[in-house]
Amino acid sequence: MTNKIFMLITFIGVPLSVIGTMMHWSNIVLFLLYCITIIALSSYMGRATESLAIVAGPRIGGLLNATFGNAVELIISVFALKAGLVGVVLASLTGSVLGNLLLVAGLSFFIGGLKFKRQEFNVYDARHNSGLLMFAVIIAFVIPEVFSMNMNENKTLSLSVGISVILIVLYLAALFFKLVTHRGVYQSAAQAAHEEEEPEWGKGRAIAVLLIATIVVAYISEHLVHTFEYVGETFGWSELFIGVIIVAIVGNAAEHASAILMAFKNKMDVAVEIAIGSTLQVAMFVLPVLVLISLFFDQSMPLLFSWQELIAMVSSVLLMVVISNDGESNWFEGLTLLAAYIIMGIGFFLL
Repeated sequence: MTNKIFMLITFIGVPLSVIGTMMHWSNIVLFLLYCITIIALSSYMGRATESLAIVAGPRIGGLLNATFGNAVELIISVFALKAGLVGVVLASLTGSVLGNLLLVAGLSFFIGGLKFKRQEFNVYDARHNSGLLMFAVIIAFVIPEVFSMNMNENKTLSLSVGISVILIVLYLAALFFKLVTHRGVYQSAAQAAHEEEEPEWGKGRAIAVLLIATIVVAYISEHLVHTFEYVGETFGWSELFIGVIIVAIVGNAAEHASAILMAFKNKMDVAVEIAIGSTLQVAMFVLPVLVLISLFFDQSMPLLFSWQELIAMVSSVLLMVVISNDGESNWFEGLTLLAAYIIMGIGFFLL
Protein backbone atom coordinates (compact mmCIF):
# COMPACT_ATOMS: atom_id res chain seq x y z
CA MET A 1 0.00 0.00 0.00
CA THR A 2 2.78 2.43 0.97
CA ASN A 3 4.69 1.64 -2.23
CA LYS A 4 1.59 2.41 -4.32
CA ILE A 5 1.17 5.77 -2.56
CA PHE A 6 4.81 6.70 -3.22
CA MET A 7 4.44 5.57 -6.85
CA LEU A 8 1.36 7.79 -7.26
CA ILE A 9 3.14 10.76 -5.67
CA THR A 10 6.16 10.23 -7.93
CA PHE A 11 4.19 10.01 -11.18
CA ILE A 12 2.17 13.10 -10.23
CA GLY A 13 4.88 15.06 -8.42
CA VAL A 14 7.64 14.87 -11.04
CA PRO A 15 5.57 16.31 -13.96
CA LEU A 16 4.00 18.94 -11.66
CA SER A 17 7.49 19.94 -10.44
CA VAL A 18 8.60 20.53 -14.02
CA ILE A 19 5.38 22.39 -14.95
CA GLY A 20 5.41 24.47 -11.76
CA THR A 21 9.02 25.48 -12.34
CA MET A 22 8.34 26.54 -15.94
CA MET A 23 5.17 28.45 -14.99
CA HIS A 24 6.74 30.09 -11.90
CA TRP A 25 4.22 28.93 -9.33
CA SER A 26 4.30 30.27 -5.77
CA ASN A 27 7.57 29.49 -3.97
CA ILE A 28 5.65 28.04 -1.02
CA VAL A 29 3.72 25.65 -3.29
CA LEU A 30 6.90 24.70 -5.14
CA PHE A 31 8.80 24.15 -1.86
CA LEU A 32 6.15 21.72 -0.60
CA LEU A 33 5.86 20.02 -4.00
CA TYR A 34 9.62 19.58 -4.34
CA CYS A 35 9.99 18.18 -0.80
CA ILE A 36 7.16 15.66 -1.16
CA THR A 37 8.41 14.54 -4.59
CA ILE A 38 11.99 14.08 -3.34
CA ILE A 39 10.72 11.98 -0.41
CA ALA A 40 8.69 9.81 -2.82
CA LEU A 41 11.71 9.38 -5.10
CA SER A 42 13.79 8.53 -2.04
CA SER A 43 11.48 5.59 -1.36
CA TYR A 44 12.44 4.13 -4.74
CA MET A 45 16.11 4.64 -3.91
CA GLY A 46 15.53 2.90 -0.58
CA ARG A 47 13.80 -0.10 -2.20
CA ALA A 48 16.52 -0.39 -4.83
CA THR A 49 19.32 -0.30 -2.27
CA GLU A 50 17.44 -2.82 -0.09
CA SER A 51 17.35 -5.20 -3.06
CA LEU A 52 21.08 -4.73 -3.59
CA ALA A 53 21.68 -5.16 0.16
CA ILE A 54 20.08 -8.62 0.09
CA VAL A 55 22.48 -9.65 -2.66
CA ALA A 56 25.58 -7.96 -1.20
CA GLY A 57 25.13 -8.59 2.54
CA PRO A 58 24.48 -6.31 5.55
CA ARG A 59 27.73 -4.34 5.55
CA ILE A 60 27.80 -3.49 1.85
CA GLY A 61 24.02 -3.14 1.90
CA GLY A 62 24.19 -0.61 4.70
CA LEU A 63 26.96 1.23 2.85
CA LEU A 64 24.85 1.36 -0.32
CA ASN A 65 21.84 2.66 1.63
CA ALA A 66 23.98 5.33 3.27
CA THR A 67 25.69 6.30 0.01
CA PHE A 68 22.59 6.74 -2.10
CA GLY A 69 20.70 8.26 0.83
CA ASN A 70 23.47 10.84 1.17
CA ALA A 71 23.57 11.34 -2.60
CA VAL A 72 20.36 13.37 -2.32
CA GLU A 73 21.83 15.59 0.37
CA LEU A 74 25.12 15.95 -1.50
CA ILE A 75 23.25 17.10 -4.62
CA ILE A 76 21.16 19.62 -2.65
CA SER A 77 24.31 20.89 -0.89
CA VAL A 78 26.27 21.40 -4.12
CA PHE A 79 23.50 23.56 -5.57
CA ALA A 80 23.19 25.43 -2.26
CA LEU A 81 26.96 26.12 -2.30
CA LYS A 82 26.68 27.34 -5.87
CA ALA A 83 23.97 29.75 -4.69
CA GLY A 84 26.23 30.98 -1.86
CA LEU A 85 24.15 29.43 0.93
CA VAL A 86 27.12 28.22 2.99
CA GLY A 87 25.19 28.53 6.26
CA VAL A 88 22.39 26.28 4.95
CA VAL A 89 24.91 23.66 3.79
CA LEU A 90 26.73 23.49 7.15
CA ALA A 91 23.40 23.44 8.98
CA SER A 92 22.06 20.65 6.74
CA LEU A 93 25.15 18.55 7.44
CA THR A 94 24.69 19.20 11.16
CA GLY A 95 21.09 18.12 10.75
CA SER A 96 22.20 15.00 8.91
CA VAL A 97 24.47 13.99 11.81
CA LEU A 98 21.73 14.69 14.36
CA GLY A 99 19.06 13.11 12.19
CA ASN A 100 20.97 9.88 11.60
CA LEU A 101 22.23 9.41 15.17
CA LEU A 102 19.08 10.51 16.98
CA LEU A 103 16.08 10.42 14.62
CA VAL A 104 16.90 7.47 12.32
CA ALA A 105 18.56 5.32 14.99
CA GLY A 106 15.95 6.41 17.54
CA LEU A 107 13.00 5.44 15.32
CA SER A 108 14.74 2.18 14.35
CA PHE A 109 15.37 1.20 17.98
CA PHE A 110 11.89 2.32 19.05
CA ILE A 111 9.83 0.68 16.27
CA GLY A 112 11.95 -2.46 16.23
CA GLY A 113 11.79 -2.59 20.03
CA LEU A 114 7.98 -2.49 20.03
CA LYS A 115 7.98 -5.74 18.05
CA PHE A 116 11.03 -7.39 19.65
CA LYS A 117 11.84 -6.92 23.34
CA ARG A 118 15.59 -7.11 22.73
CA GLN A 119 17.43 -6.66 19.43
CA GLU A 120 21.09 -7.40 18.83
CA PHE A 121 23.62 -6.04 16.35
CA ASN A 122 27.35 -6.53 15.80
CA VAL A 123 29.05 -5.20 18.94
CA TYR A 124 32.47 -5.11 17.24
CA ASP A 125 31.13 -2.89 14.44
CA ALA A 126 29.46 -0.68 17.05
CA ARG A 127 32.73 -0.16 18.95
CA HIS A 128 34.70 0.38 15.73
CA ASN A 129 32.17 2.99 14.57
CA SER A 130 32.21 4.66 18.00
CA GLY A 131 35.92 5.43 17.66
CA LEU A 132 35.42 6.87 14.18
CA LEU A 133 32.47 8.98 15.36
CA MET A 134 34.53 10.40 18.22
CA PHE A 135 37.36 11.21 15.81
CA ALA A 136 35.25 12.69 13.00
CA VAL A 137 32.95 14.89 15.07
CA ILE A 138 34.82 15.67 18.28
CA ILE A 139 38.34 16.03 16.85
CA ALA A 140 37.94 16.95 13.17
CA PHE A 141 35.05 19.38 13.73
CA VAL A 142 36.01 20.98 17.05
CA ILE A 143 39.73 21.51 16.26
CA PRO A 144 39.13 23.93 13.32
CA GLU A 145 36.80 26.03 15.48
CA VAL A 146 39.35 26.23 18.31
CA PHE A 147 42.39 27.05 16.16
CA SER A 148 40.54 29.45 13.83
CA MET A 149 40.14 31.91 16.72
CA ASN A 150 43.74 33.04 16.15
CA MET A 151 43.83 32.62 12.35
CA ASN A 152 42.91 34.79 9.41
CA GLU A 153 40.44 33.64 6.74
CA ASN A 154 43.07 32.16 4.39
CA LYS A 155 44.78 30.12 7.12
CA THR A 156 41.40 28.87 8.37
CA LEU A 157 40.51 27.71 4.86
CA SER A 158 43.92 26.02 4.50
CA LEU A 159 43.36 24.20 7.81
CA SER A 160 39.89 23.13 6.63
CA VAL A 161 41.26 21.78 3.34
CA GLY A 162 44.03 19.85 5.15
CA ILE A 163 41.58 18.28 7.62
CA SER A 164 39.18 17.46 4.76
CA VAL A 165 41.86 15.54 2.87
CA ILE A 166 42.79 13.59 6.03
CA LEU A 167 39.13 12.75 6.69
CA ILE A 168 38.62 11.43 3.15
CA VAL A 169 41.79 9.30 3.32
CA LEU A 170 40.81 7.87 6.72
CA TYR A 171 37.26 7.14 5.53
CA LEU A 172 38.56 5.21 2.51
CA ALA A 173 40.97 3.37 4.83
CA ALA A 174 38.05 2.49 7.13
CA LEU A 175 36.13 1.03 4.18
CA PHE A 176 39.21 -0.96 3.14
CA PHE A 177 39.52 -2.25 6.72
CA LYS A 178 35.89 -3.36 7.00
CA LEU A 179 35.34 -4.67 3.48
CA VAL A 180 38.76 -6.11 2.57
CA THR A 181 41.43 -6.75 5.22
CA HIS A 182 39.02 -7.59 8.08
CA ARG A 183 35.99 -8.71 6.11
CA GLY A 184 34.16 -11.37 8.12
CA VAL A 185 36.61 -11.24 11.04
CA TYR A 186 34.03 -9.62 13.31
CA GLN A 187 30.99 -11.31 11.80
CA SER A 188 28.34 -12.04 14.41
CA ALA A 189 26.51 -15.34 14.76
CA ALA A 190 23.30 -13.61 13.69
CA GLN A 191 24.93 -12.47 10.46
CA ALA A 192 26.44 -15.89 9.78
CA ALA A 193 23.08 -17.60 10.25
CA HIS A 194 21.15 -15.00 8.25
CA GLU A 195 18.48 -16.66 6.17
CA GLU A 196 18.31 -16.17 2.43
CA GLU A 197 15.79 -13.61 1.23
CA GLU A 198 14.60 -12.84 -2.27
CA PRO A 199 15.26 -9.26 -3.39
CA GLU A 200 12.29 -7.24 -4.68
CA TRP A 201 14.19 -6.26 -7.82
CA GLY A 202 17.06 -7.84 -9.74
CA LYS A 203 20.49 -6.22 -9.71
CA GLY A 204 20.09 -4.59 -13.14
CA ARG A 205 16.67 -3.10 -12.40
CA ALA A 206 17.74 -1.89 -8.96
CA ILE A 207 20.79 -0.08 -10.40
CA ALA A 208 18.65 1.46 -13.18
CA VAL A 209 16.07 2.73 -10.65
CA LEU A 210 18.87 4.22 -8.52
CA LEU A 211 20.41 6.07 -11.46
CA ILE A 212 17.11 7.44 -12.80
CA ALA A 213 15.88 8.50 -9.35
CA THR A 214 19.20 10.22 -8.58
CA ILE A 215 19.08 12.20 -11.85
CA VAL A 216 15.49 13.36 -11.23
CA VAL A 217 16.32 14.24 -7.61
CA ALA A 218 19.26 16.32 -8.85
CA TYR A 219 16.96 18.32 -11.15
CA ILE A 220 14.35 18.95 -8.45
CA SER A 221 16.98 19.71 -5.78
CA GLU A 222 18.49 22.50 -7.88
CA HIS A 223 15.13 24.28 -7.93
CA LEU A 224 14.35 23.44 -4.28
CA VAL A 225 17.40 25.43 -3.17
CA HIS A 226 16.05 28.60 -4.79
CA THR A 227 12.91 28.50 -2.60
CA PHE A 228 14.77 28.47 0.74
CA GLU A 229 15.19 32.23 1.13
CA TYR A 230 11.53 33.03 0.39
CA VAL A 231 10.22 30.22 2.61
CA GLY A 232 12.50 31.31 5.46
CA GLU A 233 11.29 34.91 5.26
CA THR A 234 7.62 33.84 5.02
CA PHE A 235 7.63 31.49 8.04
CA GLY A 236 10.32 33.27 10.03
CA TRP A 237 12.71 30.31 9.78
CA SER A 238 16.42 30.91 10.07
CA GLU A 239 18.95 29.38 7.66
CA LEU A 240 20.09 27.25 10.59
CA PHE A 241 16.62 25.77 11.19
CA ILE A 242 15.99 25.17 7.47
CA GLY A 243 19.31 23.37 7.16
CA VAL A 244 19.29 21.40 10.43
CA ILE A 245 15.68 20.21 10.26
CA ILE A 246 14.03 20.67 6.85
CA VAL A 247 16.87 19.94 4.40
CA ALA A 248 18.29 17.16 6.58
CA ILE A 249 14.96 15.31 6.83
CA VAL A 250 14.17 15.67 3.11
CA GLY A 251 17.72 14.83 2.05
CA ASN A 252 17.88 11.70 4.21
CA ALA A 253 14.37 10.38 3.58
CA ALA A 254 15.62 7.27 1.78
CA GLU A 255 17.81 6.06 4.62
CA HIS A 256 15.17 7.00 7.23
CA ALA A 257 12.70 4.64 5.57
CA SER A 258 15.26 1.88 4.91
CA ALA A 259 16.68 1.80 8.45
CA ILE A 260 13.23 1.68 10.09
CA LEU A 261 12.12 -1.10 7.72
CA MET A 262 15.26 -3.12 8.49
CA ALA A 263 14.71 -2.72 12.26
CA PHE A 264 11.08 -3.82 11.91
CA LYS A 265 12.36 -6.97 10.17
CA ASN A 266 14.88 -7.45 13.02
CA LYS A 267 17.83 -6.83 10.66
CA MET A 268 19.56 -4.58 13.16
CA ASP A 269 23.03 -4.95 11.62
CA VAL A 270 21.76 -3.24 8.46
CA ALA A 271 19.70 -0.67 10.38
CA VAL A 272 22.64 0.36 12.58
CA GLU A 273 25.02 0.37 9.61
CA ILE A 274 22.65 2.74 7.79
CA ALA A 275 22.26 5.14 10.74
CA ILE A 276 25.86 5.22 11.99
CA GLY A 277 27.47 4.45 8.63
CA SER A 278 25.59 7.35 7.05
CA THR A 279 26.75 9.69 9.82
CA LEU A 280 30.36 8.65 9.26
CA GLN A 281 29.98 9.10 5.52
CA VAL A 282 28.59 12.60 5.98
CA ALA A 283 31.27 13.61 8.48
CA MET A 284 34.26 11.95 6.82
CA PHE A 285 33.40 12.09 3.12
CA VAL A 286 30.42 14.27 2.11
CA LEU A 287 31.43 17.30 4.18
CA PRO A 288 35.16 17.19 3.23
CA VAL A 289 34.22 16.77 -0.44
CA LEU A 290 31.93 19.81 -0.22
CA VAL A 291 34.75 21.83 1.37
CA LEU A 292 36.98 20.95 -1.61
CA ILE A 293 34.20 21.59 -4.16
CA SER A 294 33.50 25.00 -2.63
CA LEU A 295 37.00 26.11 -3.67
CA PHE A 296 35.68 26.30 -7.25
CA PHE A 297 32.75 28.58 -6.31
CA ASP A 298 32.68 32.29 -5.51
CA GLN A 299 32.29 31.62 -1.78
CA SER A 300 34.45 28.92 -0.18
CA MET A 301 33.19 26.89 2.80
CA PRO A 302 35.61 26.49 5.73
CA LEU A 303 35.08 23.62 8.14
CA LEU A 304 33.57 25.91 10.79
CA PHE A 305 30.32 25.28 12.64
CA SER A 306 28.57 27.45 15.21
CA TRP A 307 29.04 26.47 18.85
CA GLN A 308 25.38 25.44 19.00
CA GLU A 309 25.92 23.04 16.09
CA LEU A 310 29.14 21.65 17.55
CA ILE A 311 27.68 21.04 21.02
CA ALA A 312 24.59 19.39 19.52
CA MET A 313 26.71 17.05 17.36
CA VAL A 314 29.16 16.18 20.14
CA SER A 315 26.26 15.44 22.54
CA SER A 316 24.62 13.21 19.92
CA VAL A 317 27.82 11.25 19.35
CA LEU A 318 28.41 10.71 23.08
CA LEU A 319 24.80 9.59 23.63
CA MET A 320 24.94 7.16 20.69
CA VAL A 321 28.30 5.73 21.83
CA VAL A 322 26.95 5.05 25.34
CA ILE A 323 23.73 3.46 24.04
CA SER A 324 25.16 1.35 21.20
CA ASN A 325 28.42 0.01 22.65
CA ASP A 326 26.73 -3.05 24.21
CA GLY A 327 25.46 -4.28 20.82
CA GLU A 328 21.82 -4.34 21.97
CA SER A 329 18.80 -2.06 21.64
CA ASN A 330 15.24 -1.74 22.92
CA TRP A 331 12.32 0.66 22.53
CA PHE A 332 13.26 2.77 25.57
CA GLU A 333 16.75 3.50 24.19
CA GLY A 334 15.09 4.51 20.94
CA LEU A 335 12.75 6.83 22.82
CA THR A 336 15.73 8.40 24.61
CA LEU A 337 17.40 9.19 21.27
CA LEU A 338 14.15 10.65 19.89
CA ALA A 339 13.70 12.83 22.99
CA ALA A 340 17.22 14.24 22.50
CA TYR A 341 16.41 15.02 18.83
CA ILE A 342 13.18 16.83 19.75
CA ILE A 343 14.94 18.91 22.42
CA MET A 344 17.62 19.98 19.93
CA GLY A 345 14.99 20.67 17.26
CA ILE A 346 13.13 23.01 19.61
CA GLY A 347 16.39 24.76 20.41
CA PHE A 348 17.28 25.34 16.75
CA PHE A 349 13.72 26.51 16.00
CA LEU A 350 13.80 29.12 18.77
CA LEU A 351 17.41 30.19 18.11
